[in-house]
Amino acid sequence: MLIAGCTTVATRSLPNVDSLVYHLSPGDRLRFDVFREDALSGEYAIDDAGFITLPLAGDVQAAGKTLARLRQDLQTLFSREYVRDARIAIDVVGYRPIYILGEVEKPGEYPYAEGMSVHGLVAKAGGFTYRANEHVVYIRHGRETEETAYRLTSGAAVLPGDTVRVGQRYF
Repeated sequence: MLIAGCTTVATRSLPNVDSLVYHLSPGDRLRFDVFREDALSGEYAIDDAGFITLPLAGDVQAAGKTLARLRQDLQTLFSREYVRDARIAIDVVGYRPIYILGEVEKPGEYPYAEGMSVHGLVAKAGGFTYRANEHVVYIRHGRETEETAYRLTSGAAVLPGDTVRVGQRYF
């Protein structure tokens, strides 16, 4: 428990960057390379409903899946319906942005980079202000409605779509 002003804040530890498995979400852009099938290859964006629209296959659920799971699902679909022995490579070419506000020099929207930590985001935002609480950070993940307090460690990870708030310290 940490005391911030007069209120008590329960904190959790954020997972480290290396321990996170990324799940796709609306707003992510993907690049598909289907071996020997140029008509199926290309860049696709995940829409607000969580689908990508592919030639021949139509709408395919992508949100909530890992890249490996989506690749497996598409290989099964294409092999069953359209392409014999489908081999697919999928890469994320555009992540949703992340946001930082509060006690940093330049709050705002920043592009996500794979493996980004809270400290990396703070560095992009010009560092902490002199009033910043450098021990606790508040994060609202993706489409959550509430932010959660986390202990700030050097490997604390952020994900695309996160909103990070650095609060004030009290002397």
